Amino acid sequence: MSSFRPGRLVGIVIGTVVILGLGIYGPATLLGPLPRVTATNVIPASTTTAPPPPVLSANGASAIAVLAATTSDASGTASTSTATTSTAVAEPIAVAGTAQALPMASIAKVVTALVILDEKPIVTGESGPVVTLTAADFQSYLDYDKAGARSVTVFADEQWTELELLQGLLLGSSNNHADSLARWAFGSVDAYVVAANAWLANNGLTDTVVVDATGLHDASAGTATDLARLAGLAAIDPIVSAMLESPASALANRRGVQNTTSYLPEEGITGISRSYTDAAGVCFLFTAEISDGASSFTFSGAYIGEPSYDALTADLTALMVSARTGVGPLPVLAAGDAYATFESAWGDDASAVVGVSRTRYAWQAASPEAATVTLKDFTTARTGANIGQVQLSVAGEKLSAALKLDQAINDPGVGWRLLHPVVMISALLDQ
Repeated sequence: MSSFRPGRLVGIVIGTVVILGLGIYGPATLLGPLPRVTATNVIPASTTTAPPPPVLSANGASAIAVLAATTSDASGTASTSTATTSTAVAEPIAVAGTAQALPMASIAKVVTALVILDEKPIVTGESGPVVTLTAADFQSYLDYDKAGARSVTVFADEQWTELELLQGLLLGSSNNHADSLARWAFGSVDAYVVAANAWLANNGLTDTVVVDATGLHDASAGTATDLARLAGLAAIDPIVSAMLESPASALANRRGVQNTTSYLPEEGITGISRSYTDAAGVCFLFTAEISDGASSFTFSGAYIGEPSYDALTADLTALMVSARTGVGPLPVLAAGDAYATFESAWGDDASAVVGVSRTRYAWQAASPEAATVTLKDFTTARTGANIGQVQLSVAGEKLSAALKLDQAINDPGVGWRLLHPVVMISALLDQ
């Protein structure tokens, strides 16, 4: 006859719990997933030395702005970043002298050309409409010629294409061509002035104003900051840039026109406007290029209020010396820079670092905006594993680089798993 034995029942219960516990504990700890590593975003320490700054003029006012940069990557593929659009140009990277608007002499004719092209656009590769000159155009030529101001001979009833008139205006710096184009496109010089000031405002050149089409009036004035950006707008205009690239052949069939824009081409400078008046001094609008054969960097610039051409030569030469020293491949996302750190529950740690540098051929590169870091979830990974990406923008250009693990995070082994059941079971439940 059997009897109830409480101790035996307790033993059975305990044994059952142990067996069931071992059935869960063993697989959970030995075969279950490891807990994910903990990630913390970090900001990499700057390891680059700032390049020498641009050397600008101590006279009047001057400024330079980035126009474009072309960089070849490790595969030899060239990529181009540009700071310009059809309606705006980036703010200058360097400014010197007075911040006040100064008389700008014939730089005003660059405004005239761009406003005319905005009102009467020319298809690239064509010459635009034919313009029949009037008695007023002939009288304008006579008046400027008598005053000793720069002019190009025209006659009443003579026919010029719009492109030829623009070549006379920009390359010949012809004052009578400026007035002729203004009257043709807008009906009068006064109507042109209203349109030109609206165009300046629309393009963000709010500290520059014109009162004539020629720049001979002292009140046609601008700041170096605005005019460096104006040079950029002129340089990216296809009609203007084509004119500057081939000035000699462009004027082969017209009388008395000499290219007035060219200055120090041996320094890598392309002139857009070069002029002098008593009130403005020597004024120069230009672009310049620095290249190492594989990459290039182009910037636009404006010098106004120079006391003489000797001073302009010395100042531009100093600028280009500083450009050849300062322009180079600047790392934006440098190899080895850490953007995140990882720590595992079992004590391993590592960092997410840039695998391959992303550089830009630049000068005084703009500071990058805050980086966006995207990371993968993982528990273990080998050294060099791709575990995310970093993205940022520099001067409006988006750049990205893969993030690699700088050292392995390994499996902790059986011992650690068995001794940390709570962590292991939590990881199992999380997944």
